[in-house]
Amino acid sequence: MRNAIIHSNGMYVPERVVPNSYFDELLGENVSDWLEEFVEIYERRWAAEDESTADLAAAAARQAMERGNVKPDEVDLLIISTDTPEFISPSTSSKVQHMLGLRNAGTFDINTACAGFVTALDVGSKYIKADEQYQTVLIIGAYAMSKYINKLDKKTANLFADGAGAFILKGEKNSRRGLQASRLITHGQYHDYMGIFAGGTAQPVNHEALEKGDHLLTIAKKFPPEINPETWSAIARELSGRAGTDLKDYAQYFLTQININSIRETMDRLELPHEMAQTSMHNYGYTGSACIPLAFEDALQAGKITRGDSLMFIGSGGGLAFAGASFIY
Repeated sequence: MRNAIIHSNGMYVPERVVPNSYFDELLGENVSDWLEEFVEIYERRWAAEDESTADLAAAAARQAMERGNVKPDEVDLLIISTDTPEFISPSTSSKVQHMLGLRNAGTFDINTACAGFVTALDVGSKYIKADEQYQTVLIIGAYAMSKYINKLDKKTANLFADGAGAFILKGEKNSRRGLQASRLITHGQYHDYMGIFAGGTAQPVNHEALEKGDHLLTIAKKFPPEINPETWSAIARELSGRAGTDLKDYAQYFLTQININSIRETMDRLELPHEMAQTSMHNYGYTGSACIPLAFEDALQAGKITRGDSLMFIGSGGGLAFAGASFIY
């Protein structure tokens, strides 16, 4: 019996650092105090004009491959999760496969918005568990939302940022490590609350869409504030039960980094210390499908996790999509 283990990881954030003071000047008002006190974002990274989602993804993948001593020919499958794709068509993963020289790898993209990386972790793990031809699977969460934001929109411009994170999954026989339990949930009634609504078949890009700004990220309606803490804590309880691991025995919880207060409320609901949930939005901003692997890297570098630890990954994003995975690292 094989399981999928996290063999190595990598991350990349663009060089450009955008401090909160940038928005004070841009908007002509003080937003730094609110960002620092209530959101705890101090700065974020934005891609350069000539830097795209594929560039971010390839850079994170190269680090994961170098760390894991994985050669391009060894990768059997590449899965990229993003809702800021390189093109409408073809897939971002097809370009990244070429950039990395993964000549033996099949590829596809998935889009469950900011739940995408955990969805990819679930899908990639199950390819390994189900089919022995997949021994090495590269998953990447990549996000270049700075390309899609209205920089004068106070609801979005100062929160969203860019980056990419990658895991290389490998099959390991008779291992206690790897995927223990997973769960995907969607509340589709929220599909029109937040998104980039122009550019697809429902609303092709035209003069009207451009004038309305529908080709940019739009928060059309406000999500119920309790929906993330309620759903995250429910997923954590379900997966811990199915994995046979007590909630308190997880080394770290990696939750979507959109709102630090939602993370803290979730930990309160689970009756666990806040420090058991890594928070990494402080210097990266909100990086969507990349935020969980970025938080994982921060926790790894801080010595908060080690091989054999139980880890909980829970992502959520527009749609409204949720994905959870209980893993032994």
